[in-house]
Amino acid sequence: MPTDMLGREYETFPVPSPLQQHGPARVIAMCNQKGGVGKTTSSINIAGALSQYGRRCLIVDFDPQGAATVGLGINANTVDNTIYTALFDMRVDVHDVVRRTAFENLDIIPANIDLSAAEVQLVTEVGREQILNSVLRPLRDEYDVIIIDCQPSLGLLTVNALTAADGVIIPVAAEFFALRGVALLMQSIQKVQSRINPNLKVYGVLVTMFTRTLHCEEVMQRIYEAFQDKVFHTVISRSIKLPDSTVAAAPITMYAPNHKTSQEYREVARELVANGVIA
Repeated sequence: MPTDMLGREYETFPVPSPLQQHGPARVIAMCNQKGGVGKTTSSINIAGALSQYGRRCLIVDFDPQGAATVGLGINANTVDNTIYTALFDMRVDVHDVVRRTAFENLDIIPANIDLSAAEVQLVTEVGREQILNSVLRPLRDEYDVIIIDCQPSLGLLTVNALTAADGVIIPVAAEFFALRGVALLMQSIQKVQSRINPNLKVYGVLVTMFTRTLHCEEVMQRIYEAFQDKVFHTVISRSIKLPDSTVAAAPITMYAPNHKTSQEYREVARELVANGVIA
């Protein structure tokens, strides 16, 4: 039996069967308080791969930088409603905030710089940790997966995402600096589990920006020692095609479907389905 770089039996996960019906959605927070580890890239491309397998996907851009919004070809500065509006204006129907993208089965709730004010405003809100959860509740039955692309911090926005989520995917770049903050993130996840959302799970640690160097392989080994079977079998390689696809405002699985990185993100999507995370 062939093995992967960590000595585990290598698994190839089957192509998911078509769904007979859609919903309720599994809500996944894409979370790491360190920036530049591939949260937005992974949110867009895992959703893109799942959408091509017939899953209805919604990305919630929960980062004031709005990278996921731009990465799917939407100018958030020209839209009337964003996730910020949905959080604080109870008159707004969340369905009016959802934007269709150019890709079948893939929608987004956009974000822009307005969201940077949310952290301060949430402090005085009643049930402040639960607001995103209540916003997303009417959408759950309409999608198969909702991916929340979190900002790189452990503030109230991220706590809202963890409270609304069924589980967390933690992207970790294959470099030593990226490892340092994961322990803090795990502490935050445990606090949310014990105090607010006892059903929150860690679906997996996704290694990104991997290259065949001794440094990356040592980091990979450290990640596996820390997380064991929580590490995804598939590793995302560093590739120039990823920023190219961002400029093209398309998931790489559609921009360059035969590229190695497209195959890797499809494999992650298949692993999520095979493990029962997503129907």
